[in-house]
Amino acid sequence: MEFTPHSTPRDTGWIEVIAGCMFSGKTEELIRRLRRAAIAKQNVKIFKPAIDLRFSEDSIVSHSEQSLPSILIKDINEVLNHSAEAQVIGIDEAQFFT
Repeated sequence: MEFTPHSTPRDTGWIEVIAGCMFSGKTEELIRRLRRAAIAKQNVKIFKPAIDLRFSEDSIVSHSEQSLPSILIKDINEVLNHSAEAQVIGIDEAQFFT
């Protein structure tokens, strides 16, 4: 069976990467997408690495000061412990996970 965006089974997920240089608006775009998912009544969970304490411990924050509450995690595997019911998972600064 060939999959297209309209024929993908509901339990199939995908990964979207927001890439760019520093100060290019990556976190701002992530926040925009996650807000849209929340408006669409999707269960959203947001994570950030414990090493990233620049603006806040409990939120992802863009340079334009937009923010959303997030869960601080030390290891990427912790996402599984917090996201059983999540339909959308956002991870800011994922490059800090090794």
